[in-house]
Amino acid sequence: MASSPSTSSSSSGSGSVGNLDSALEIKTRSVEQTLIPLVSQITTLINHKDKPKKTERTLRAIQKVGQAVSIAVGRFVTVGEAIAVENEELKEEMGLACFEARRAGDAIAQLTDVVSAEQPELDGRATIFSDKTAMVKAARMLLSSVTKVLVLADRIVIKQIITSRNKVLVTLDQLETVSSFQEFVQIFSHFGNEMVEFAHLTGDRQNDLKDEKKKARMAAARAVLEKCTMMLLTASKTCLRHPDCESARINKDAVFHRMRFALEQVIEIVTDARPGGDAQVLPVNIYSGIKHFKGKVESLRDELYALTPETLHSHLEGIGEQTQDFTDSAYTSHEHRESILQLCHAARQELQQVVCDWTYAQSLKAKEATEEMELSILKTCQTVSELRRELHKAAVGRATDLLKCHKDHIVLKALKGSGGEGNLEAVAEYSHKLTEQKEQLVETCRLLRHISGTEPLEITCIHAEETFQIIGPQIISAAQTLALHPSSKIAKENLDVFCEAWESQLNDMAILLREINDVFEGRRGDKKMYLSLPRPGKHSANLKMAKAAKLDAEEQTTIAKLGLELRLLTSDVDSESEKWEDREHEIVRQGQSLSSMAYSMYLFTRGEGLLKTTLDLFHQAEMFSEEGFQLCSSLQALTSQLEEEEHTVILLETEKLVALCQQLQVTARTAVQGKTAMFQKVDSSIQNTKSIMTVVVYLLPLLNKLIRKYKSELSSLGSPQSWKDKQCPVKEDSLNSKNTNGFGVRALEHHMGSLTFLESK
Repeated sequence: MASSPSTSSSSSGSGSVGNLDSALEIKTRSVEQTLIPLVSQITTLINHKDKPKKTERTLRAIQKVGQAVSIAVGRFVTVGEAIAVENEELKEEMGLACFEARRAGDAIAQLTDVVSAEQPELDGRATIFSDKTAMVKAARMLLSSVTKVLVLADRIVIKQIITSRNKVLVTLDQLETVSSFQEFVQIFSHFGNEMVEFAHLTGDRQNDLKDEKKKARMAAARAVLEKCTMMLLTASKTCLRHPDCESARINKDAVFHRMRFALEQVIEIVTDARPGGDAQVLPVNIYSGIKHFKGKVESLRDELYALTPETLHSHLEGIGEQTQDFTDSAYTSHEHRESILQLCHAARQELQQVVCDWTYAQSLKAKEATEEMELSILKTCQTVSELRRELHKAAVGRATDLLKCHKDHIVLKALKGSGGEGNLEAVAEYSHKLTEQKEQLVETCRLLRHISGTEPLEITCIHAEETFQIIGPQIISAAQTLALHPSSKIAKENLDVFCEAWESQLNDMAILLREINDVFEGRRGDKKMYLSLPRPGKHSANLKMAKAAKLDAEEQTTIAKLGLELRLLTSDVDSESEKWEDREHEIVRQGQSLSSMAYSMYLFTRGEGLLKTTLDLFHQAEMFSEEGFQLCSSLQALTSQLEEEEHTVILLETEKLVALCQQLQVTARTAVQGKTAMFQKVDSSIQNTKSIMTVVVYLLPLLNKLIRKYKSELSSLGSPQSWKDKQCPVKEDSLNSKNTNGFGVRALEHHMGSLTFLESK
């Protein structure tokens, strides 16, 4: 972890108070967000204006703030000291940080303890008015020590993740060497609970990380663990049933190896440690290369003498070499290949013209680019941008075609069929075809990586490539096992699980493709998370009866499949919403609100996000149904303005939506007992949510078309009342979302919250 923060004082002013990262690297949003109110308000205290006339009201406010800071810090320190007692390895550091925080809080209370407006320094003590340097020193010490306490507490979170990982590894070793079914069932049940705990701890950490690359790497590693848990179950059972089968052993060994590797990846991310101590360096991609090259060329406008022509030629040649991944591919169309080669050639010619104009400008001793040079710079940048566009079209087109080609999963079905028949020859034939598919998908993922547009998406492309590379051979070994034992139900189940993982990765690839397109078209934005946690007085009876529960590993795998389908529907809603001219239209906003809530439910299926338990999920489902009813009201108001045929279509869909929302609401509010009933309730809630989202996806483009049509007619008739004026007002409450963080040390969070009293000052 980072070193101790500096606590040295400074009399140079308060501007440095808020510069926390320079003294101590803060890697999580929760620590950063916890400190922001304190930084902001302490800075306000220090920067107060020394007015000649100090009123009683001002002095009372300053004194109250100082006392409250001292009390809040005292409570905060008490929690920190309790953590120190429980964690011997941090006792000394935490104790020192707590001591400094308490001392700084007391100093601020004394400095703000002003008596009266007439004689604020009557007893000769130093105050905020007489000794600004002392106030700055106390503030810096407080911020530094509080930050240190928070970061030390964050180490406890990391320790929890490492401890959880170690427990998983121990149980994993036991599972690998188990020799009886009865023993395996007992150990796997324990393993499932440990994996659920690990999933929630790492999910919180993933949400809390500031570094987007680390978040993407964590998401990839957790996705592997999520999918491998079910594979481990069936692969191990198959090995126990058929202990002498070599293909079954190979299949099982590959799963255990991949799980261990993913567990190590998670620990590398949370501890910032990599084998050999080197940070992960991503492969260079064309998108980054073009961006870097354009930056260098454009910098010539202001600085003619900082670069050499050889540097620019070298950069462009590097981009040209990378385009060979496209031009050398057997799957790139002749048209795309020719266009890419022509644009590379054009870019070289344009750069040569830049160099000529640049050299001439230097000969004139010019201080900035000439008009001719400016023109050649623009042409060069335009050409490489066109090259990037052409590469994007080639990669996305290839991926789209491939996904369409494999959407029916013909080869997987053939492998299952021939394996079940015990036809080893047919299994070998279809295994060869699957290997060809795998190679096509792997190469396509490499092309997508080149044009991904962001480092997190590039990491996701690499993860997809690795997944296809690994699961392909695992499907083949599972199919071989079934062919050798065609009557084995467990061997058939095992093959089904690996085939489902392949299908799931294809779904993930479709989502990835949409996100890459969003970046390319400038629509990229972090998906907002909607969380409506229980509020006093609302649905309280239902919530008191319900008990929060967590699903086991097998159930989570089943629910995860539903979640992926739900995620695709949220993307469809977002895509259709983008097509509306009026993005603030009530129906669009309600659709987006439903999409956001559905997205948080999707994250629940992955063990991520802000919905932690089934209780959270059911409350979210209830809020989702209420928002659905609001959308139905808007639709009913709109149908009164439609012609009979259009009115009938929208009315039918609205009635369907009402019925689905009622069904979801009843499901969410129905109390259940027992593990099986709870799982069925989760399954029904997500299934109903999917059905509602399907109707919304159907309605959005239809309504967009109708509203455009009526706007056009109203415009041609010169109607004084526009379509928008006829709409019902938007309910603001339905669109508000709550934001919380994933910081694990809840007690510290709670007591640091005391410091936000300053926000109202």
